[in-house]
Amino acid sequence: MSSNQQFLQNLYDAFNKREIETIISLMRPDVKWANGLEGGFVYGRDQVREYWTSQFKMIQPQLETLNFETDEKNRSVVTVHQIIRDLQGNVLADATVQQIFTIENGLISLYEIGETETIQEMIQKKRTANEQ
Repeated sequence: MSSNQQFLQNLYDAFNKREIETIISLMRPDVKWANGLEGGFVYGRDQVREYWTSQFKMIQPQLETLNFETDEKNRSVVTVHQIIRDLQGNVLADATVQQIFTIENGLISLYEIGETETIQEMIQKKRTANEQ
């Protein structure tokens, strides 16, 4: 496992344990972070902290790493199995997504999500399918 792979696996482990401050410490102060819930981005450590604090009051995402790659722009591309549950443990969404990290001087400067729906769109699609 490369140093970036181990760095990112540690990040995912901390995320699954809801260790927000551990993850925040691995980001540049001016980080640009994809908002997987609604779309768009949040900027800076404080906005990422607020984003996750708010998110964890509504849903419980769990991420399992499946594959690590490096793309042509030297970004780390991680394929993850993402399961989103409500606070009662019911599965709201289950998908495989690519998460893309730009790491500069040992800290995350940019986090992007590959071509996929937002978490809200995934949840709505599942609800619609269940209603039919």
